[in-house]
Amino acid sequence: MKFFIDTANLDQIREAQALGVLDGVTTNPSLMAKEGITGRNNILKHYVDICDIVEGDVSAEVISTDFEGMIKEGEELVDLHEQIVVKVPMIKDGVKALKYFSDKGIRTNCTLVFSVGQALLAAKAGATYVSPFIGRLDDISTDGLNLIAEIRHVYDNYAFETQILAASVRHTMHVIDCAKLGADVMTGPLSSIEGLLKHPLTDIGLAKFLADYKKGN
Repeated sequence: MKFFIDTANLDQIREAQALGVLDGVTTNPSLMAKEGITGRNNILKHYVDICDIVEGDVSAEVISTDFEGMIKEGEELVDLHEQIVVKVPMIKDGVKALKYFSDKGIRTNCTLVFSVGQALLAAKAGATYVSPFIGRLDDISTDGLNLIAEIRHVYDNYAFETQILAASVRHTMHVIDCAKLGADVMTGPLSSIEGLLKHPLTDIGLAKFLADYKKGN
């Protein structure tokens, strides 16, 4: 499973990259605003800054909701850097844009997916990635992980090449469960990745090893 970090914070991206397990980055207008990145030119520059840190795919989101606007923005985004993947919302014109970009050989990430039907449409339209938002489903008492399992089943039935990118990951168990269910990618905060490092027996064992070493010196 690929590990993406969902942020616009350059320091966190550098930290995840230094860990040696980072495969890409996802971000969105809300995450940009959280870091104080506003204005079209500043946002575009920030995407390039992110691409300069990581080696993998960087999802850059269009903000238009009409077909023509999405195409114009998407083509502008892919011209920024070869690592850019155009992030398109799951709406009617978004599906049309996915097909357009796919025919042009432009990689895409279909975002704001909350059902198997939406994921099926995205795959049919040729999306590179589909992003089911599991955390937001959990927030409304719906099993987000079950959606990952259902999409995996449907995609395997028809050998779709679209990758399942589990989004809105909130914590470490989400990461583990998505891996068990066969998600191709997960994207979440740095804490969800670093949480995989932690186990009390590791801490206890290391402390004992160090204590025993000191006894002999």
